[in-house]
Amino acid sequence: MVLIVAEKQGPHGLLVVITDKDILGKTFTEGKVQLDLTKPFYQGKEKTKAEIKILLKRARDLHLTGKEAVALGVEENMVESKRILYVQNVPHALVVVGD
Repeated sequence: MVLIVAEKQGPHGLLVVITDKDILGKTFTEGKVQLDLTKPFYQGKEKTKAEIKILLKRARDLHLTGKEAVALGVEENMVESKRILYVQNVPHALVVVGD
């Protein structure tokens, strides 16, 4: 599993963007919904699962795209399966961790 992670300081705290490396740079469209993974927003650094788990504890918001990224969110009890959006079979989840 190779995940790309970007850390961004948002108005309410740390936003962590986690994307499966194998879909980075691609665009997925289904109806009016589009995941454009070519945008700089998704660019980041490769991190291990252990590094990401530590980072998740500090995150205020999460943006997860791809099978591995979303599976990690589910594994860490941060993503409910009913809240996952699929665009051309690519899972995507947004999470507000809380205050």
